[in-house]
Amino acid sequence: MIRIAKLTDYGIVVLTHVVRENAGALHTARDLAERAQLPLPTVSKLLKALVGAGLLVSHRGVRGGYALARRPEQISVSEIIAAIEGPIAITECGSGGGQCGLEQGCATRSNWGRISRTVQEALDALTLADMASPLPPGWTGSARPPGSRAAVPLAQAARGTP
Repeated sequence: MIRIAKLTDYGIVVLTHVVRENAGALHTARDLAERAQLPLPTVSKLLKALVGAGLLVSHRGVRGGYALARRPEQISVSEIIAAIEGPIAITECGSGGGQCGLEQGCATRSNWGRISRTVQEALDALTLADMASPLPPGWTGSARPPGSRAAVPLAQAARGTP
């Protein structure tokens, strides 16, 4: 099973609270922790990573807090994941780091790279604004919701068909 880390999931949850509550306003770590029902140390760690990646800006002082660095439509889910977990890759060889000892003679390496690119493209097409928007009533996840920005479904993109 392919999964994102729990911390990354929490990061997306925290950012959706920023968008839903008022994307242009300042939000304190404590308020975001309360809204997301997460421990304050976890939220503080996430906010630090998101500021470091340039997705949030922090303002110090008594009336300080955190705000989005860009509009929610301009922040992709892949950027959020990469800010918390690092580069997106399905396998070690997909990250280009030479982490696998079998990499040189691997018959499936190019196909794993293809899969990683397909996943990356799908996550690039999904924005924070998409994540903060409620899904249409009755949507089950079996097809793209109306108004989705994703260009092609994952399976179709993996086959290379339009």
